[in-house]
Amino acid sequence: MKVRTRYAPSPTGRMHVGNLRTALYAYLIAKHEGGDFLLRIEDTDQERYVDGAVEIIYRTLEKTGLIHDEGPDKDGGVGPYVQSERQASGIYLEYAKKLVEAGQAYYCFCTPERLESLRTSVNGEEILTYDKHCLKLSKEEVEANLKAGLPYVIRQNNPTEGTTTFHDEIYGDITVDNSELDDMVLIKSDGYPTYNFANVVDDHLMGITHVVRGNEYLSSSPKYNRLYEAFGWQVPVYVHCPLITNEEHKKLSKRSGHSSYEDLLDQGFISEAIVNYVALLGWSPEDNREIFTLEEMVKDFDYRRMSKSPAVFDMTKLKWMNGEYMKAMDFDKFYQMAEPYMKKVITKDLDLKKIGAMVKTRIEVFPDIEGHIDFFQEMPEYDIAMYTHKKMKTNKETSLKVLEDVLPLLEAQEDFSNDALYELLSAYVSETGVKTGFVMWPVRTAVSGKQMTPAGATEIMEVLGKEESLARIRKGIELLKL
Repeated sequence: MKVRTRYAPSPTGRMHVGNLRTALYAYLIAKHEGGDFLLRIEDTDQERYVDGAVEIIYRTLEKTGLIHDEGPDKDGGVGPYVQSERQASGIYLEYAKKLVEAGQAYYCFCTPERLESLRTSVNGEEILTYDKHCLKLSKEEVEANLKAGLPYVIRQNNPTEGTTTFHDEIYGDITVDNSELDDMVLIKSDGYPTYNFANVVDDHLMGITHVVRGNEYLSSSPKYNRLYEAFGWQVPVYVHCPLITNEEHKKLSKRSGHSSYEDLLDQGFISEAIVNYVALLGWSPEDNREIFTLEEMVKDFDYRRMSKSPAVFDMTKLKWMNGEYMKAMDFDKFYQMAEPYMKKVITKDLDLKKIGAMVKTRIEVFPDIEGHIDFFQEMPEYDIAMYTHKKMKTNKETSLKVLEDVLPLLEAQEDFSNDALYELLSAYVSETGVKTGFVMWPVRTAVSGKQMTPAGATEIMEVLGKEESLARIRKGIELLKL
């Protein structure tokens, strides 16, 4: 049988990291087996619908490379692929009525007041367990209520005795007491299906073989199974993904500031690095590799190597991985992405490509650029204690001597390219018999005002140009003389 998976998001805003992982794993499971990956928009919860969210879903899947084979824009013959459009055809009510006829579901006419009276408090949490009151209604009573136009829902008729067992590929066999299975609502009073019911009907009609979702749905799976069995349908393979937590081991929330794919893009992360990192939130390859292209993931992904334990979203690890992607990135592509960040800091007419090349291997996320290159725009105030460096054996006096010695040499120098400047200062090093760092440290300090720079003294001077470089060295001499 051909493997068919789906990603079925609700259009409620930016794509949460957990949802991206679900989409990624569903994509990898299908593609690893040469199967199909479907996109279905679950928009029946009108209260949570956010304008523009459908476009975010499309944009995110395109940017991450998770290209669907079927969806609202690619009809594969089992559409519509938008639940509200499926709802309009009456398909969910039709299937709910089939369950009513089979005794597996029933009409419920209970008022909100009566339902509220059934609410009880368990460990401080309000729980409503329905008491099957309307199951006792006769066929004639049901027909009379429907004819009178009384509001109703359709509920699943679950047994109250015995157990239900289902199998998950990650968590194994799970058995629950049927007494814990509430008679969940299948069709709401507004005629819309509940998320749980629409899921089952759509997954079957679309031929979904593997259902990938977060482990918060484990508790609902017995009810799903009973629906499949009530219809006489084949139960799909369940793959429940572990919880994703923050560094404090609490559920990753929107308030964290990095819970969505677009949050991370806004913070200067590369799409490929995000996808790579998210893949490892709950899955580990056989060889413990960490850097994967999407194509390599498709080849190596085995969902049986997913973990049950919560996955910790570690920003430090993600930043490291992002840095590795930056180092390996084609320079032109890197520059295209880095240029806007550089232009935020540098308004002078400087060679941004040379500056970009300096920082490419030194940053982990694009916003890091600012702190590395701001000195090119404007010389910062700095403490002359920086001229003292134990390893280079420099201090204020030696630094002053070096700057005073090299200033006239630099003033006379016409070629201000990196190679020519390095050759000039190296000649001075040879003549004086000192070590290279003894000279380069004070020069670099004078032209940058920084303890750490993305490049050496001569590379910096090449970008700054002769006039600015000499002005900064003269300023350094003045400070050292104070």
